[in-house]
Amino acid sequence: MIPQLGEEEAQAAAEAVRSGWVAQGPRVARFEQEFAALVGAGHGVAVSSCTTALHLALVVQDIGPGDEVIVPSFSFIATANAVRYVGATPVFADVDLDTGNLTVATVDAVRTSRTRAIIAVHQGGVPFDVVALRAAAAEWQVALVEDAACAAGSTAYGRPVGTGATIAAWSFHPRKLLTTGEGGMVTTDNADWAARLRRLREHGMNVSAAERHASAQPVLEQYLETAFNYRMTDIQAAIGLVQLGRLAELVRHRRALATRYHELLAPIGGLVPVRDPGHGQTNFQSFWVRIDRKYATGRDEVLAELAAAGVSARRGIMAAHLEPAYAEVTPAPLPVTERLTRDSLILPLHHALTEDDQDHIVSVLGKLAA
Repeated sequence: MIPQLGEEEAQAAAEAVRSGWVAQGPRVARFEQEFAALVGAGHGVAVSSCTTALHLALVVQDIGPGDEVIVPSFSFIATANAVRYVGATPVFADVDLDTGNLTVATVDAVRTSRTRAIIAVHQGGVPFDVVALRAAAAEWQVALVEDAACAAGSTAYGRPVGTGATIAAWSFHPRKLLTTGEGGMVTTDNADWAARLRRLREHGMNVSAAERHASAQPVLEQYLETAFNYRMTDIQAAIGLVQLGRLAELVRHRRALATRYHELLAPIGGLVPVRDPGHGQTNFQSFWVRIDRKYATGRDEVLAELAAAGVSARRGIMAAHLEPAYAEVTPAPLPVTERLTRDSLILPLHHALTEDDQDHIVSVLGKLAA
């Protein structure tokens, strides 16, 4: 992934520096408001990363030791790690073969009386079935945290991902379509949660640093609970505000490139590319391809041959339960997760990708199919 950053972002960052307000300040507040409006949420709380957003989304719901939180293993390891940060137990559920997402059935298969929450990921920007999973979570009386790290610009049931979510976490890492370098956001319609989230990200202070500096009178702040330093800077927010204006065009361009990939890959048997689910549209944050048994070459050899041809492809999405950090965990069988992480790869998809690049990539894949 090559972030699309240009002179406008550079000027916005420079203006923030020249303003003298480089920590969390007015640009962060504006970025929160505009991003929340974009995804259809009542409140946005900017933080330092999606990992810290996930952490705070659990903290604000008082999830902790003794609680189980169902997560996909088929996700970046931060999804499961956030559960451990609050002292709860991550429970791995399997995913759908085509979307890489949790479903009501895969969650229900590992649900117990100790389940307090689910973290469902819109994997690679592919929206999970928000109607089905939100309804199930409500029926089971468990919290649903939406890990929308990759999903800015994706839609579900005709609305932006994030609309109607109880609480969602977002990433602005450089691999994402909308980037601030590092950074994240929590969105929610719950005003009380939003107020507490703002305190939690800023050491538990009852008044923000921006409000304190803006006051004409001395402010004697209080620290209401043990909290964190998870703030975003105004420099990052300045870049984010410019990126917000680019998002629709970025999504349009990536979807056009993905459509061309689909057309080029169609004649090659044994390769199954990611597609839109029936209930929504993906932003194609990642374009992964699953290698079927009909294909003549294994995934690792394909990656090696692509690298030899000058193509920077990557292995598919990781399976957290196979990593050393979770070696002591014995999950329920996860056959789809293990198949996807073993047999999939991510092809280059970025704003600088040309049709000639795509032709070259697909030609290599075509030769390996024989």
